[in-house]
Amino acid sequence: MRKAIITLAIVVLGLISGCNRTATPSEKKLFLNVDFKEADTLRYKFVSSKDIELDWDPSNMSPKTRSKGGKSKSTEYFEMVVGYTPISVDAYGLTTIQAKCESVKIHRTPAQKGSDNDAATNFEGKTFTFIVTPTGKFEDRSQLEKLVKEVAQKAFHKHPKLGRIKEPEMILDFIATQWFLWDSVSSIEKPLDGLETGQSWESVLSVPNPTMLRRARQVTYQLREIRKTPNGRIAVISSTYTPAEAAPKSWPSPFDGRFQVSGTFGFLISFVKGFDMVGLEGQGEELFNIDTGMTENYKQQYQARFAGTEPMSLGIQPQITINQKLTMQILPKK
Repeated sequence: MRKAIITLAIVVLGLISGCNRTATPSEKKLFLNVDFKEADTLRYKFVSSKDIELDWDPSNMSPKTRSKGGKSKSTEYFEMVVGYTPISVDAYGLTTIQAKCESVKIHRTPAQKGSDNDAATNFEGKTFTFIVTPTGKFEDRSQLEKLVKEVAQKAFHKHPKLGRIKEPEMILDFIATQWFLWDSVSSIEKPLDGLETGQSWESVLSVPNPTMLRRARQVTYQLREIRKTPNGRIAVISSTYTPAEAAPKSWPSPFDGRFQVSGTFGFLISFVKGFDMVGLEGQGEELFNIDTGMTENYKQQYQARFAGTEPMSLGIQPQITINQKLTMQILPKK
């Protein structure tokens, strides 16, 4: 309906202004809108994978101190399928969407205690609704934040002496996939002005990591090219990543209160006063179908490096390197 109205408006304007005029520069600009059809479910597969290297003893330390430590490697894998069903659509206003987490798979190597029962698997079967604008900007995601809080409680158990203990989980990876839906389109500062090929704009995305640090990456999007395909015109949107100064306070914080963290990174958090993100770089690409108004897929890949702010009691100042890959792909309709 929205596309039909827009097309009619363009025809009327053409008749009013005359048939012999030439196209102005503004008419060559591209307008990116997220399009929804009521009761038409869209299904996406999300994957978040990490290769993590923990260096207990970085090479810039003395040989004597270096001999006390070593390196360890691990991986984390999160896969989820979510169906999005618009239940109330206003082409020029707000759209309400119901999301259902159809499946969740999580895998770690080496296996850790409790890793086969990651709290994030509890997202499977859960539903939540949210409200967005025609450009995909969130107006209300309170149900999503409430669900994150509820699932986060599944990561805890009570120890008779140590109190609340949090097991390893991948809830921040869930947030990274759901909190930033359609970010490349919704972050365009002046969407009504349109975009030209080669134009850039900025946003901020999360950096999920096992230390529970709420860190962010600065994103520079660029409309690189327009491809014509049998399924419609595809806007190719590239992205590059650098460290952001801070994560917005509006981002959800899953965990409240005092607790201890189990596993290797819990040990680090206990003995290191803090971690700084000392470097981040990467790039990505998104294919956005202009004619259907939907992202077909994206891939984001970057390396983030963290370093302990102060040495541990043995003089060891650990560093963590994370090679992260995030993907989203639209699935065939059932």
